[in-house]
Order: sequence, then C-alpha cells, then structure tokens
Amino acid sequence: MSSHWISIYALVGMFVLATVLPINMGVIAFVGAFLVGTLVAGMNAKAIMGGFPADLFLTLVGITYLFALAQNNGTIDWLVRLAVRAVRGRIAAIPWIMFFIAALLTAVGAVSPAAVAIIAPIALGFAAKYGINPLLMGLMVVHGAQGGGFSPISIYGGITNKIVAKAGLPLNEIATMLASLGVNLSVSLLLFFLMGGMKLLRQKADTTGAVPATRRAAHAQGGAQVFGDAEAESFAEERRVATAAGESLMDAAPAVPADQGSRGYQIATVVGLLALAVLTLFFKQDIGFVSITIGLVLTLMAPNLQKRALGQVSWPEIMLIVGVSTYVGVMEKMGTIDFVGHSVAGLTSPMMAALLLCFVGAVVSAFASSTAVLGSLIPLAVPFLQGDAGVSAVGFIAAMAVSSTIVDVSPFSTNGALVLANAKGVDRDVFFRQLMVYGAIVTVVAPVVVWLLFVVL
Repeated sequence: MSSHWISIYALVGMFVLATVLPINMGVIAFVGAFLVGTLVAGMNAKAIMGGFPADLFLTLVGITYLFALAQNNGTIDWLVRLAVRAVRGRIAAIPWIMFFIAALLTAVGAVSPAAVAIIAPIALGFAAKYGINPLLMGLMVVHGAQGGGFSPISIYGGITNKIVAKAGLPLNEIATMLASLGVNLSVSLLLFFLMGGMKLLRQKADTTGAVPATRRAAHAQGGAQVFGDAEAESFAEERRVATAAGESLMDAAPAVPADQGSRGYQIATVVGLLALAVLTLFFKQDIGFVSITIGLVLTLMAPNLQKRALGQVSWPEIMLIVGVSTYVGVMEKMGTIDFVGHSVAGLTSPMMAALLLCFVGAVVSAFASSTAVLGSLIPLAVPFLQGDAGVSAVGFIAAMAVSSTIVDVSPFSTNGALVLANAKGVDRDVFFRQLMVYGAIVTVVAPVVVWLLFVVL
C-alpha cells in the first residue's frame, strides 16, 4: 500500500473514531500527523509543525477574544437593538441583511474569512436573542461571503482569473462571478425556508429592541453566553453528567450576570470593530493580530470588566480546527493531494475528469485552503480543456470555483470554524455535528449540481 493511501485511510479512521467516541478530533489529528508524518513520510517534527496553521489559529483566537469583550460590555446587545430598529422589527430581514453585507465585503476585496469573522458574531448574537435558528444564520453569512467572492476585484476572483489567464484558457470573469452568486443565493433561499423562514416572516420584534416575553423566558432559561465557557466545555465527564441529567453543560452552568459597560465604552468597542474592518479590508493587515491588538486596548480601558474574556475563547473548537489542518498539511507535503488530483485528471473521459476534479476540489477545500485548491487543480484540467473534448473551459472554471468554495461551510474550514466558535446558546457538540453533516451534504451534492449546470448543460 502506498504512503498516499495510508494517509487517506488514516484520515477516514480519524473521522470514525471522533464520531464514535467523545474525543476532540483535533487531538486525534495531531497524533495522526505525528505518526503518519514520521513513520510513513519520514518527516521530522519541524516539517510536521510546518503544516500548523498559525494564521488560522491567531484568527480564531483573536476574533473570539475580541467579540467576547464586546459581549461582556453589552456592545453586541446594543448593536442588535439598533439592527431591529433599522428593519422596523422585521426579524426575517436580518438573515438576508447579513448575507448581502458579507457578499458586499468579499466582492470589494475582503478575504472571505475576514468578512465572516466580522459579521458572524453579530449575526449569531442576534439569532440567539430573537429565536432564529443559529445554523440558518451562520450558513447565511458564509454563503453570502462565498457568493460575492468571485467578483473581478475580489481575492478569489483575482487569483482564479490570473490562474486561468496563465494557463491560456478562455476567461469570462462575469460568468464566474454570477455563477458563484447565483448558486449561493439559491442555496440560501432554500435554507431560509427549510430552517424556519416562514415562521420568521410572521414575527416582528419590538422596534425598541425588546425581546418578546415568550422568547425572553426561553432565552433566560438557557443562560448561555455568546461564547459559552470554553474551560468548562473541555471536560468530557462534566458534559456526560449534564447530558445524563437532561440538560446541556452550558445550560447547567450557573448564570453569570453580564457586566455592562458605559455607553462611551460601548462606542469605543464599536470604533474598534470598525477599525478591524478598515485595517483588514482596505489596508490588508492580518485579522488575527489586529483583533488581538484592539482587544488589548479595550481590556486596558476596563481590565476588571473584561477579565473573563480569555476564558471564553472557544479553545476546544480551535484545537479541533488546527489539529485537522495540521494533518492536511502533512498530506500536502507528502504529495497526497497532488497524487489524487493527477490520478483524476488522467482519466480518459474528459467529462468524468471534470466531475471528479470538482469533487476533489470540494473535498480538499472542506479541510484546506480554497485558494490553494484552485491554484493546483485548474492547471491539471488544461490538457482536456484546450482540446476538442467537448468540455467548456468557461463552464468548468465556474463549476470548479463554486464547488471549491461553497464547501467552506464545513466546520473544518476557516469560515465554518468561525461560525462554530461564535454560536450562542447552543450545545457545541450538536452544533458541530450539524455543521459537519451539512458540510458533507454540500461536498457531495454541490459538485454534481454545478457540473450539470455549467459543464454538461
């Protein structure tokens, strides 16, 4: 058995083990990276650690820390009330506002994770307060960010267009942009009605931002904070005891009264969030460093009020994401990703090769960089796209673009991880499984749908 297949089987085994047993998959993945890297690939520890996603780690820590501060000082609740007034209490409009704001940010040049990092905490805080399905809200934000991701001036669009031009293939920037926006918008519309959209259309909040009595009572019973207590979540035994008692650990934990900052401090927090958006979107600064810096400034302004914030960082989720990413990094260094891509591209049927390349792009992107996938797989398709094989280059590029990015709803991708880390008032294990199941469905279904739409038809 080749080393490539061993690494693939090991990854499958990790999923099975993490599903059967209540063990953080990140821990399993770190061990897998060490064993496969040393015993199979002959790598040393330094080479294995080269796959550790330091930028992703810093992004997750910085963003969850900053928004824990914003939650603790009452800024998130204040912004939620302002949002309710802006739409005159129409709760059903909020998920769509989040969708289009995220799409606009990526369309004008924001990196998709940056847009999700800015929008998701506010959106999910609103979802918890007004009884909106948090999975729906999180998915709307991610699909919005991906929907605008292929405009000619966007990050994904610019990189993809350069790759296509370098490969000497026909280029249609607008077609790729509209394909991504159309598919993500259609999926979001479907999700909206499947996940309680009709019920939201019949609801209207008080324009002062007050929570209706029935939902306020339900919210009070949960008593969960926006990020939960990450330290408590780390103890599997406590989780099992709480579950056996018929309640989640977050519900069982004593409710801690949230200290509210002054209005001036809340305004300073909003200024910090706006600074985060400007510095990351327009000045291309690293979102992890910027968010931690702003968080430190806010902490220095009220150290006692914010002393619990670091404990509210979602450490179990961060461990999971960076562990899996490190293992995928080992697979990339072993050449497993290239091995799979070249094996698919070498098939005799161009149509089937196009479909399988879309599948490979979707599966790999669910765990790794979508940009890297586009950069490595599009060139593999050049031989059959330049010939008379009946495969449209423009259609294939659109299909590859969509299938390689729409799967970022996976909890193992940066966008999905941000949604998981910022979910409020949920059982994290259940929410993780929901994201994983949805991500798996999208990974299987999306490549077939976009292949039929843009390549076959």
